[in-house]
Amino acid sequence: MGLSTIILAAGQGKRMRSNLPKVLQPLAGRPLLGHVLDCAAALQAEDVCVVHGHGAEAVRAAFPGDAVRWALQAEQLGTGHAVQHAMPGTPDKNRVLVLFGDVPLLTPGTCRRLVDETPQGDVGVLTVDMEDPTGYGRIIREGGSVTRIVEEKDASAAEKAVVEINTGVLVCPGDKLRGWLENLGNDNAQGEYYLTDVIAMAVGGDVTVHGVKADSWTEVMGINDKKQLAEAERALQARLVDELMQQGVGFADPARVDIRGTLTCGKDVFIDVNAVFEGDVELGDGVTIESNNLVRESKLGSGTMVHSNCHIEGATTGKDCESGPFARLRPGAELADNVNVGNFVEVKKSTIADGSK
Repeated sequence: MGLSTIILAAGQGKRMRSNLPKVLQPLAGRPLLGHVLDCAAALQAEDVCVVHGHGAEAVRAAFPGDAVRWALQAEQLGTGHAVQHAMPGTPDKNRVLVLFGDVPLLTPGTCRRLVDETPQGDVGVLTVDMEDPTGYGRIIREGGSVTRIVEEKDASAAEKAVVEINTGVLVCPGDKLRGWLENLGNDNAQGEYYLTDVIAMAVGGDVTVHGVKADSWTEVMGINDKKQLAEAERALQARLVDELMQQGVGFADPARVDIRGTLTCGKDVFIDVNAVFEGDVELGDGVTIESNNLVRESKLGSGTMVHSNCHIEGATTGKDCESGPFARLRPGAELADNVNVGNFVEVKKSTIADGSK
């Protein structure tokens, strides 16, 4: 049975107070939606549909090369209504994984675990334990299986004490999901069609609903305003730096580095504080990046030293080069081996020969 992924990305995000659609807000140098699309690609989903709405043209234009099926939700009438718009092109034979365009830190590993731990004919819901679950739908279980999702306003005192909450992410058979969505109602205070109502339909139809817990709240946090966006930025940076440290990269302070793209490092690389890496950056063995440097779309050869306060963009260096402090390598700068670019020197579209100073 194949896998289809539906990504809900139609919301306006009023709390962002921005003209930019919420799913295009930048996180580690990429739009929020880009991180979710990366997750879907890593799962090798054979069908990926993005349900978009607010700022539809801008959202589509931001991902021109992605193999994505777009579904327009012109009027936002709830999560169930959004998934309905994706179903016409979703094969009944596939399992359907529902993700959210404003939940960018969810990892492929967690999604794969949700899919693998849910038998093909059943429904799986991604949950998480929270110290303070106030405001979130509680997961109610019987015999280990999920039987209900109770919203805060409807919860009893005992149900409010439950710390396991619903993240909204779920997986279920495509044919069953289609039938449940056709029977969704909007008899609620908001007049909207809620995807969570599918859980009650599944239980009522004797379909087992499995609750699979994410490892942490950070991974499943939704981004609704600039404060949460900043919190997600720091969480993602911590994850990226931790991965590099496990590979042997040294950092003076892991909390004071920003990676806004892909950073590839050799052995014995050391990075000092306030370093920013953007786009695809490659650091060879033994490279040292001192404090307050920006390196963008560049490749630095082994043994290279970048002194403080340099700006390096679109440049390549050979082995054992030295730049700065206060040097600028602009696009097209190509340094051979053992080149020294000193204080306040700027190089652009130039090839500097071996041993030059």
